[in-house]
Amino acid sequence: MSLTTILNSASSGLMTAQAQLRVVSDNVANVNTPGYVRKIADQVSTSSHGVGTGVEVARIRLATDRFLQAASLTAEADASRHGVRYELYDRIQALLGDPGGDGGFFGQIDGLFSAFAALSEDPVSSPYRQSSLSQAQALFDEAGRIGSQIQAVREDADARIASAVNRANDLLQQIETLNTEISRATVAGGDASGAESAQAGLIDELATILDVRVSVRPVGGVQVRTGDGMLLAGDGYATLAYTRAGSVNAETIFDEVWLTEPRGAKRSLIDHLASGELKGLIELRDREAPAAAERLAELVTRVADELNRAHNAASSVPAPNQLTGRNVGMSLESAISGFTGTTTVAVTNTAGAIVARAEIAFSGGSMAINGAAATPATFLATLNAQLGGAATASFSNGVLSLQGTGSNGVVIADDATTPSLKAGRGFSHFFGLNDLVRSDRPAIYDTGLTGASPHGFTTGESITFRFTNAAGARLRDLSVQVPAGGTMNDLLAALNSVTTGVGRFGTFALDAQGRMSFTPTSSQAVAMTVAADATTQVPSGVSLSELFGIGGGVRASRIDGFSLRSDIAASPARLALARIDLAAAAGVSGLSAGDGRGALALADAGQRTSLFDAAGASSGGSMSISRYASELSGDIGSRAASAKNRAQAAEAVQIEARQRQAAHEGVNLDEELVNLTTYQQAFNASARMIQAAKDMYDVLIGMM
Repeated sequence: MSLTTILNSASSGLMTAQAQLRVVSDNVANVNTPGYVRKIADQVSTSSHGVGTGVEVARIRLATDRFLQAASLTAEADASRHGVRYELYDRIQALLGDPGGDGGFFGQIDGLFSAFAALSEDPVSSPYRQSSLSQAQALFDEAGRIGSQIQAVREDADARIASAVNRANDLLQQIETLNTEISRATVAGGDASGAESAQAGLIDELATILDVRVSVRPVGGVQVRTGDGMLLAGDGYATLAYTRAGSVNAETIFDEVWLTEPRGAKRSLIDHLASGELKGLIELRDREAPAAAERLAELVTRVADELNRAHNAASSVPAPNQLTGRNVGMSLESAISGFTGTTTVAVTNTAGAIVARAEIAFSGGSMAINGAAATPATFLATLNAQLGGAATASFSNGVLSLQGTGSNGVVIADDATTPSLKAGRGFSHFFGLNDLVRSDRPAIYDTGLTGASPHGFTTGESITFRFTNAAGARLRDLSVQVPAGGTMNDLLAALNSVTTGVGRFGTFALDAQGRMSFTPTSSQAVAMTVAADATTQVPSGVSLSELFGIGGGVRASRIDGFSLRSDIAASPARLALARIDLAAAAGVSGLSAGDGRGALALADAGQRTSLFDAAGASSGGSMSISRYASELSGDIGSRAASAKNRAQAAEAVQIEARQRQAAHEGVNLDEELVNLTTYQQAFNASARMIQAAKDMYDVLIGMM
């Protein structure tokens, strides 16, 4: 071996030891830098024609482990998903307050019925009346506030989705820029570890937004894909797009998050998300929060309905001069059809004595008023004739009204043995003639309509349905037009058509109470919402979705529409607490101011069995308001606790994954000090070898 070869070999050792010491120095300097990945200089021997010529550093790389990295990225995504769900769901639970406390929403429900129970013992007490009404209004006000706050949570989630999309775009662009830098350094044989370390930090942050998997490119850098393989970065970078909703309410239809792959097609990202902050926000915004709002609205609706049931069975003293019903969403002919049993419209004078009455008997599709036969078409005329001018009945825009002549009052009472009944409600209750609680939109969907009933919608009007899969990704929007046929059977046939309706996704049907429901086909786990509704029912003016409560959004929106009847709120004396005695002798008052049976019925409303509709995760069914409130309270509490447990478990896995990754990739000072000594000695040895070669050169030159 020549002296030149010895000198070159020693020089390569010197340079390599110097490079190793530089790597050790960088590692030691960054021992406390969060997220820093230890560098490793791969040292290899060199040779020429089979003869060793020294050593060199082939490359400087990061001490990464792809399996630990993959586990850490997955843990990051899961922790972000469950963390944000718990954070926002905890806000929803806090809105309802302590389930067992008096100050919480559920405690207010119990307090309301307790107030009416106290009123039943002293029905003439003005303070008790005012207290009961105040608690009732406070309950509905609080329900409206909670409903608006749930929508505020959804709005916050929507804003955070937009922010996460913007941040993801920035990260993808930076990752791809670093890919170019890393590739350039790799091809040139340079040190790309700094860029790789920065890129790893960006990928870790991206993993908190959406689930990703990473693979190394042969030319240097990485490919980043979603969990199911959609390309995000590596050969160009993908772009995410999202448009925020202008304002958020229960019926808001949100846009999708769109992903355009590098040189690829635009498609929905929601269907390709398995975890991450975006997944958690979308789940909370589109499923968890709407389900809570829908169940809460169903509870408040039944509270209002049962209070109205009791209030319609009673009367104030003196009787009110006018009774104005609610919009029943159909023509009088449709509304009056289908009743059974008997009810009486009584007209009283200022002393409470009955001066006129009209007994309405429904039987087998026919009716008679004081024995005079009537049909749905002649109902008003016959009723007014039998009232003999003491009072008049009218129907306009879906609302039935009764007006006493002069100072006369009007009272409606069902027969004690065979009370009137349609869709589970008596005559006065069905029309809402003496409701205590009003709503600014249809709140009860037990219409009592049958397949043969006219639907009242105009031919050619349309309603658009949106179908989404289990992940929330849009499958299709379908617009259905009102058919030429005028019956409910015709409308159902149009809705369920496979070619022009929604028959490929499910079926609409009417039940015995006149409620319309949608059942998805067994082969498809789809969810249905109403994207647009341009239908208007004549004469009521309500839309198809409002009349039947189609879609969870319109059902949830009921919660902020309840309030006490304005005349009763202004004058508690008009609260209906007495029951009329239809058998009272002529000239004798049939109403007593001290009669508290109406108040007792109001107090018992919370324990009366009511038919709850399916809402959120609840299948509904027959139960009392108190039981439903208890189940709802428990459900929300258990879901919040479950979200907390999942967040804590995901965080624990995340910490463990980070620790294992750090143990492998982080800087160990003891190990680096050993390397420092090793490469320092190697440097010294190479320097000694160079000095020896120099001495030998000097001897040779001196011999010449």
